[in-house]
Amino acid sequence: MSTTICQVMGFLVSSLGVAGCIVSTAMDMWSTQDLYDNPVTAVFQYQGLWRSCVRQSSGFTECRPYFTILGLPAMFQAVRALMIVGIVLGILGLLVCIFALKCIHIGSMENTAKANMTLTSGIMFIIAGLCAITGVSVFANMLVTNFWMSTANMYQGMQNVQNRYTFGSALFVGWVAGGLALVGGIMMCLACRGLVPEESRYKAVSYNASGRNISYRTGPYKVGSGYEAETKTRKGAGYEEAPRSEDGRRSYPSKYDYV
Repeated sequence: MSTTICQVMGFLVSSLGVAGCIVSTAMDMWSTQDLYDNPVTAVFQYQGLWRSCVRQSSGFTECRPYFTILGLPAMFQAVRALMIVGIVLGILGLLVCIFALKCIHIGSMENTAKANMTLTSGIMFIIAGLCAITGVSVFANMLVTNFWMSTANMYQGMQNVQNRYTFGSALFVGWVAGGLALVGGIMMCLACRGLVPEESRYKAVSYNASGRNISYRTGPYKVGSGYEAETKTRKGAGYEEAPRSEDGRRSYPSKYDYV
């Protein structure tokens, strides 16, 4: 029962993690404009992995996708790749995990096969969670580096300084989603141990007959008369064996032969 609960909980937690990774990748607020020095502004800018948006004070929002791939920074493209790989592995892990659930019986699938599928899905969830956490952390590192560079240029008196960007809500969603996928994968790996059947070893015992080997032959039974031994011991002059006839029968002397 505990194995089933651990497996189902791992599936649910991993599902939330994969869904969070998808939502985080599709969100536009990976980086938002820092309004610390200029709280009152007519334009608010924020960027995502696929497009950049501008929101005016009137409430009108305009988003423009990135029309180029080669013009983007290499680290930015690496973050994209990590998030996509994490999503693909998470979806594949969910498909494998559905068939590996112990509460679902499909044909004559044994527990050994379900244990292997559970372990495979757990490893996929762990890798997906690590990809999501790594991608979000790399993007956060880029924001921190650009933020402090912009701050240093601002203190040096440079007026044409680019807008500073800080962490957006998508980063926090990605961190939480990657952690959920990682925890769900660990729970699936732990549930795999309960699905593996215990190997019972039996010692071979050889049974030998205590007596000698006796071979029995089938054939006609010979019944003794009980007087054969006595007749053999009484053989003498007066007890000569009677002659046999042509048909094999013995002819005994009658009482008229002694007259």
